[in-house]
Amino acid sequence: MVNFMMDKYIVPSFVVSLLGFLLLYILRPRTPNYKKKDPKSTQKCDSHNVISSKSEKGTDADVIIVGAGVAGAALAHTLAKEGRNVHVIERDLTEPDRIVGELLQPGGYLKLIELGIEDCVEDIDAQRVVGYALFKDGKSTNVSYPLKNFHSDVAGRSFHNGRFIQKMREKAATLPNVRLEQGTVTSLIEENGSIKGVQYKTKAGQELKAHAPLTVVCDGCFSNLRRSLCDPKVDVPSCFVGLVLELENDQLPYPNHGHVILADPSPILFYPISSTEIRCLVDVPGQKLPSLANGDMANYLKTMVAPQVPPELRDAFLSAIDKGHIKTMPNRSMPAAPYPTPGALLLGDSFNMRHPLTGGGMTVALSDIAVLRNLLMPLQDLNDADELCKYLESFYTLRKPVASTINTLAGALYKVFCASPDQARREMRDACFDYLSLGGTCSTGPVALLSGLNPNPMSLVLHFFAVAVYGVGRLLVPFPSPKKLWIGARLISAASGIIFPIIKAEGIRQMFFPTTIPAYHRAPPVKTESD
Repeated sequence: MVNFMMDKYIVPSFVVSLLGFLLLYILRPRTPNYKKKDPKSTQKCDSHNVISSKSEKGTDADVIIVGAGVAGAALAHTLAKEGRNVHVIERDLTEPDRIVGELLQPGGYLKLIELGIEDCVEDIDAQRVVGYALFKDGKSTNVSYPLKNFHSDVAGRSFHNGRFIQKMREKAATLPNVRLEQGTVTSLIEENGSIKGVQYKTKAGQELKAHAPLTVVCDGCFSNLRRSLCDPKVDVPSCFVGLVLELENDQLPYPNHGHVILADPSPILFYPISSTEIRCLVDVPGQKLPSLANGDMANYLKTMVAPQVPPELRDAFLSAIDKGHIKTMPNRSMPAAPYPTPGALLLGDSFNMRHPLTGGGMTVALSDIAVLRNLLMPLQDLNDADELCKYLESFYTLRKPVASTINTLAGALYKVFCASPDQARREMRDACFDYLSLGGTCSTGPVALLSGLNPNPMSLVLHFFAVAVYGVGRLLVPFPSPKKLWIGARLISAASGIIFPIIKAEGIRQMFFPTTIPAYHRAPPVKTESD
């Protein structure tokens, strides 16, 4: 019966999504989605606002990187391998302790291989992840990554975020042309509209300047430099409450899988971060959390969340609450809206964020680094500011299809997976769970998108509306009624209301038609035998 329904309704789903897409294309903005730089928004390098330096110190760096998280450390190693002299300035070089950035999708692992840093997931007790398990109303299903065409080592990896970052930093620091320094960058140095370097304060409190033809800002989600390089529109739809479950003898219900519980009011995640630890992330909608100090948070977790946790994990979950090591983290999303600026570039969470439900952040960052490396390959000398700026503007175009697909899926899935009093939204949530349970293309297609193995924007739109039409088909079988038809129409409307605003924020033309946007350089030139 289910297969019959799929055969009957998958074609209409494609028609609906294509019609919607064509309508969006016709109504698309006629100008590129890049805002012109406002001179007033950029810090001027004059006597009124420049921090007076106790000493001036020049550098012979080709690139200054602000931040040595996943993006900064990976970029430093990548560009240094290309022969660039790299100066990395990181606020705190001790091992980070975060509750996000712990799951690397298989698409991200492939980028590690492409960049030559896949060994950074070794010797940190990282765990292989081969798919996801979904739980809803006492039912469960698992969907595997489509990995059969890849080398046996290719899979997702989950780990302690801090351990991974330290390995990345250590690997970058082994290269002689990488200078890794602890310091706090306070501002960018601008001359005649171009960024020439940074002003920073060393660990010892000394105020210095560093100069380079290219400055890459990747100082994370709390970036204090992004405002001069982009138009940040940060949304905080929810917060994560993080716990670590210690399991010695028990296992996850589905070993080597990430677990997503479609709970009320929003999802709960479980995944291994070592051979004896499981990370739990409880999503709490909004920005206001129960108080940790007075015990409201512990009570909320025990009374509201614990009953929805799978029985195999419930005792460990309650034990983790009693131990009290509860951490919180706002979940931010921010579309990329750059001011193309000579001499500077944004990367990582300082530039673009999405809801961390799908664990796509590191995959986007590593993909961006691969794009940037390929763009800069032909440029022997980065001091040609005009030439460099043309290449950097191309970066914003070339990254869009991959980044926007992962961003859109993260935002759309979060909204679909959240509980809602609206019956149409509930039907969409049920349809999504059952659609993924069908197996075949209905599971491998969406999971290939989520994992970064096939970040195709059109495939995302088609599968999203296939779920919606599948939901309508479930309502109308065996006999349609006016009420069911009305709910079905509202379901399609709700689906459109979820995905189209996200696509619009990402940029319709950039996401689906990047080749229509002028780009000075789209791929490194083909080397001949005489080169």
